[in-house]
Amino acid sequence: MVLRIIMAAVFAVAGSVLPTLAKENNTHFRTYQTSFESVDDFAGFYIVPQDAKPTASHDRSSEIVRSGSFAHKGWVTGSNPPSSRFVNNNHRGYPTIQLYKLAGGAFKTPVKIEFWVWLDMDLKPGEWFSFATLDYTTRDTWDPVLINLSDKGIVHLMHVPTNAKGITTYQNETLKFPFRQWVKLTAELHFDKDNGYAKVWQNDVLVSEAEVRRGNGLFTQAHFGLYAPPSITSGMIYNDDLVIREIAGR
Repeated sequence: MVLRIIMAAVFAVAGSVLPTLAKENNTHFRTYQTSFESVDDFAGFYIVPQDAKPTASHDRSSEIVRSGSFAHKGWVTGSNPPSSRFVNNNHRGYPTIQLYKLAGGAFKTPVKIEFWVWLDMDLKPGEWFSFATLDYTTRDTWDPVLINLSDKGIVHLMHVPTNAKGITTYQNETLKFPFRQWVKLTAELHFDKDNGYAKVWQNDVLVSEAEVRRGNGLFTQAHFGLYAPPSITSGMIYNDDLVIREIAGR
């Protein structure tokens, strides 16, 4: 099912500070990076309102940090009603990175994405957690590739090769994701209707690989942070040290 994200003006709740992304590096092969130290670079991007649901929120945090003074924290305090065809009740707490709004426009794929996560969440049978949502559209209706964690503790790609599918060409079924510690996730992604692909590494070990059969060679928008099903009742995710790099033409 196509994931729907309602776009809105960026704003911050009074008395609170939201996460940040550093300015892009205007070299031939562009780089976008953040350690979530300031809000300034999110100007013009969509941020999920902190009070979008009473059961989840997000903010900068100094509680658990990999580098710098802050990381981005998302947390869940209770369940939501089940989602329907028309209503997405998933837990959400993140800033979006809308690359297509930058002066240089969307990034050209393939791209390399590296980020660090610290997750404390109990997944019951049938539940999942999504570390990253990666898209090629500029609409408010996304058609993304997801990097997910299964209820068995395995990192895997989702919505591959097309939306609502989960067909991988390689999947490591034995390497468990370690909770309550910093873990590096790395992805290589190419959006192309004929030759697209996605790969994911956990602490430099390849864990999932799939074809991607959509897009036109551009990486337009993404989000990293809290995204989980409505049945989750508690837990938290920290994100830090995110880097997106163009590697096209290497």
